[in-house]
Amino acid sequence: ALSPRSPKQDFQNRRQTAHCSPQKLMDTPLPETPSAPLPFAAENVLAHIAKKFPADAATLVTDTSSAAQHSILLANERAAEIAAFLRDDSELRLDYCSNVTGLDWLDKEVTDTEKVSEPDPAGGPAKLVDKRVKRIQPGYLEAVYHLYSVEKKSAAPVVIRLRTRARDASAAAPDATSVPSLTPVWRSCELQEREVFDLFGIVFSGHPDLRRLLMWDEFKDFPMRKDYVEPDDYEWEPTPHDTILAKAKKHWPANAPTPPEDSRGDAAAQSENQTNNKNSPTEK
Repeated sequence: ALSPRSPKQDFQNRRQTAHCSPQKLMDTPLPETPSAPLPFAAENVLAHIAKKFPADAATLVTDTSSAAQHSILLANERAAEIAAFLRDDSELRLDYCSNVTGLDWLDKEVTDTEKVSEPDPAGGPAKLVDKRVKRIQPGYLEAVYHLYSVEKKSAAPVVIRLRTRARDASAAAPDATSVPSLTPVWRSCELQEREVFDLFGIVFSGHPDLRRLLMWDEFKDFPMRKDYVEPDDYEWEPTPHDTILAKAKKHWPANAPTPPEDSRGDAAAQSENQTNNKNSPTEK
């Protein structure tokens, strides 16, 4: 038990601390306290999921940046079931989805290292050596959800991911860009999943009203994909110039005359030039 201290002793301790040099305070080691894991850390949430679901139903995606915001990748076959578990579990109560966004991962070249056997030129036993093999890792799309517990007043989000099998659907795999919709679990996902569908092309199966949100229905392609190329005929100007002029020329007839750079007349252009010269700084 701690022995009681007199007011005089407390005053002396405070006085000594106040007169300590900054260097002495910096050199004084802080008492070591065991760091308790955060209840809503991704590792803890994943361990909680593993108590009820198979190990391959959810995996940890580590973040190597300074933010260290790890996330949980859900298997599409169990995603809706796990989402309902996260919302209803008494220890987690992740009852609010604040944000849904999309990610586009292009095809990339990766290098694998494998052990191969090479014969010894001197006639000795074969040796195992490392061989680097390059391959193309197919790209995919991801939907990322940020979850909070309003009931338990969680501060940091629990981030979960859903991943498509490919970036584009095909006749052989028409559902390659599909993931299950989580709108039936969190109603706040409805418009945000529509936005991800509109801009990234992720198809949310089971969504109650999946259609474009920002672009018009006849619009082709998905503007937030990394390989998106904007059309060159969507923008019109009476006096096109710079990049707009270069785009417009692609759609002119072969014998079309080049429009003037300024159709307002010489007087208006001259007046603007005089104004610009008047406002520009002059050297003395």
